[in-house]
Amino acid sequence: MKIAIIDYDAGNIKSVEKAILKLGGNPVITRDKEEILSADHVILPGVGAFGDAMEKLNSYGLTEVIHEVAERGIPLLGICLGEQLLFEESEESPGVKGLGLFKGKVLKLPEDKGLKVPNIGWNSLEYPAEGRLFKDVPEGSFVYFVHSFYVHAEERDIVKATIDYGTTADASVEKGNIFACQFHPEKSSDIGMQILKNFLTA
Repeated sequence: MKIAIIDYDAGNIKSVEKAILKLGGNPVITRDKEEILSADHVILPGVGAFGDAMEKLNSYGLTEVIHEVAERGIPLLGICLGEQLLFEESEESPGVKGLGLFKGKVLKLPEDKGLKVPNIGWNSLEYPAEGRLFKDVPEGSFVYFVHSFYVHAEERDIVKATIDYGTTADASVEKGNIFACQFHPEKSSDIGMQILKNFLTA
């Protein structure tokens, strides 16, 4: 099974590649259109700033490719910043358009609740609705986060997991063939591996 990991100079590409190899997949780190569109599954990783990331995706011609992946029904997973990029815009980079595959905004975590921002560490998931990524993953499972911003989906029925961190933040969304999570499954031990396995069988 070929899994294309989109290469736009994101920071967590190697750890995602390692996790896919561990699950028996064939990861290909690439920004080549044909490689991406011929993959069984596609992962959009991400660590960094929204505006910089969109600039890279646009300059490498990857924005159109990601839209084509979505249109063709190829399973697509956005991780961390990769989730945020699937939405329309972010408070982190005003005026920069996201990929717009999901309706909604990326908001800054509140700094007035006595909690550290960025949120770095383990947090437990709550499930407002059943999600395919969370098959055999009990509610309350802990996963690893590193983020200062979070998505707020306009369509609430696409939200499959949330966390409480000074506010209710959408931790995972899915719609059709598009999946996304704010946390890092590749750094979330056995729970994270189960989530990635669920994606690879989607």
